[in-house]
Amino acid sequence: MTTKQFTTTAWTPEQIGSLVGKTYLITGANSGAGFEASRILLTKGAKVVMLNRNPAKSVAAIKALKAQLGNDVDVSYIQMDLAELDSVRHAAKQVLESTNSIDALICNGAIAQVAKQQFTKDGFESQLGVNHFGHFLLCGLLFERIEASEGRIVVVGSNAYKMGLKKIQFDDLNFDANYTAWNSYAQSKLAQMMFAYELQRRIKATDKQVQVHVCHPGASRTNLLKDTASTFNKILWALLSRVIAQSAEKGAWPEVMCATKQGLEMNKLYGPTKRADTVGPVGECLLDEVALDQQMAQQLWQLSEENTSFSWQL
Repeated sequence: MTTKQFTTTAWTPEQIGSLVGKTYLITGANSGAGFEASRILLTKGAKVVMLNRNPAKSVAAIKALKAQLGNDVDVSYIQMDLAELDSVRHAAKQVLESTNSIDALICNGAIAQVAKQQFTKDGFESQLGVNHFGHFLLCGLLFERIEASEGRIVVVGSNAYKMGLKKIQFDDLNFDANYTAWNSYAQSKLAQMMFAYELQRRIKATDKQVQVHVCHPGASRTNLLKDTASTFNKILWALLSRVIAQSAEKGAWPEVMCATKQGLEMNKLYGPTKRADTVGPVGECLLDEVALDQQMAQQLWQLSEENTSFSWQL
């Protein structure tokens, strides 16, 4: 089942006012939608801190942004590998030491369609570890600073959440019994979104001033599959993306909207609204109720705290 979709005015970056004095953190921002989100926010006068795994690619991304927008734009990076929880802890410490306010943390970084079962340094199936556990810990470590800024957390999900097995496989999180690239990716994106909606509920039960919003990029031409997918899936997507996908820039619009627009609601999913929510104007999308399963989300939350050795004060 899905929640009812209502018509909203299509959002574009032209609706953003000045962002001078505001600070945005973006994971996985040296290419694709994260890079484009950085560019859009910088054009509005914001400060952007990229949280990226690869230093060389980060330097190149910053060079490219300054070439486009001018040397005065306030963009920097902190090295962070979502596949290593110690790296996330170290990066969060650097953020807290160098960044006085966080207007939004955009959880954009991800890996997808990992062809053969792989594990993070901490022993998690790679997609679940990077996409969910790494971001779960990062959000927790930075939450007080975000709250002090009355800021936001933006979780970039995927329509894959409602495909695959449509559940968190608690009895075999790593898919040791039957690994498939698709089911493991779908689980990781469902976990991200369940976490976000559970965080919304926990914040609502307190007096804390943090907004949490969930979006997806639709079908966008990025390099998400470049390093992880099978050769067949890479070739297939390279062909299909020319026909069915939109640009990486438009893929970034939902996360930028969720980081800046006023009046967004809980229990909603924002993204492209045409062709089965894959491309087109940005607005509210259909949301499958599996993402709002509170019992599964609470079990996932407890498991995530145990696996990251971090207890949220919520």
